[in-house]
Amino acid sequence: MTPEQKQLVQTSFAQVQPIADTAAALFYGRLFTLDPKLQPLFKGDLREQGKKLMHMLGLAVRGLDRLEGLVPMLHQLGARHVGYGVTEGDYETVAAALLWTLAQGLGDAFTPEVRDAWTAVYALLAETMKAGAATASETVEAAAAGKDPTSTGKGEHAPAPSATPALEGARMCETSRPYQRTTDGFATTLADRSAP
Repeated sequence: MTPEQKQLVQTSFAQVQPIADTAAALFYGRLFTLDPKLQPLFKGDLREQGKKLMHMLGLAVRGLDRLEGLVPMLHQLGARHVGYGVTEGDYETVAAALLWTLAQGLGDAFTPEVRDAWTAVYALLAETMKAGAATASETVEAAAAGKDPTSTGKGEHAPAPSATPALEGARMCETSRPYQRTTDGFATTLADRSAP
């Protein structure tokens, strides 16, 4: 994520906020069209869920200016989503629905540069959430097996997970060529899945 991409995401999200309820309805409609098996994961009022979605998305977009504060929140969010039944593959479906929704809401303002910016930001957010989900899954598996999830197996305890690795991943996003290849592949997948 470059500073320009961050700015494009923040500016374009500000354009969507006045139609937040409509954008949320479009998002969930598209999400369930892309993958109907996700609909049972949402047991409550979808309008209320849409308000929560837009609120959390707003927090994440504003948090791009302070990644060190955003990462722990995203880890927790990813961990909670494990309990809801969200799988790693669902993140791609969500990305496709999000990009499609933004295209509908922004119209001509959804330029290729804006699309690329949202793809980069979503990849960063999703990877950070998936890291939180992985930690939560490992803890649950260890507890189910009757093991101390902080034990290294050598009579020692591992240090508590920190936000630093994910934050380093965010910095890698700006500079690392291998990560760029992954992001480019991810973007291609999103483009394929978000087409009308």
